[in-house]
Amino acid sequence: QVQLVESGGGLVQPGGSLRLSCAASRSVFSINGMNWYRQAPGKQRELVAVVFSGGRTNFADSVKGRFTISRDNAKNTVYLQMNSLKAEDTAVYYCNIFLDGHDYWGQGTQVTVSS
Repeated sequence: QVQLVESGGGLVQPGGSLRLSCAASRSVFSINGMNWYRQAPGKQRELVAVVFSGGRTNFADSVKGRFTISRDNAKNTVYLQMNSLKAEDTAVYYCNIFLDGHDYWGQGTQVTVSS
């Protein structure tokens, strides 16, 4: 079992930046994909970015070129750097891993992009 705790959300103006962090309660060294999802009001949860254990990354088309994802296995943490934020990035952001047949989710962190 593993607990995930996100942090770093908040209110930011359009064009601004935020960095989200997700700390896991156990080693993530053996976990292949670590994911960030988001869910905006009235919309389905969507995959934003994934980082694999070898460092390969994938991004949703809507965030390519603006977001980066990274992981620090020594700190059991995955990060989401969000630049050039837009109003449509407003959502609750969730960290997610799939481990031993189970999906694990953090509690979510709110990101609001507004002037």
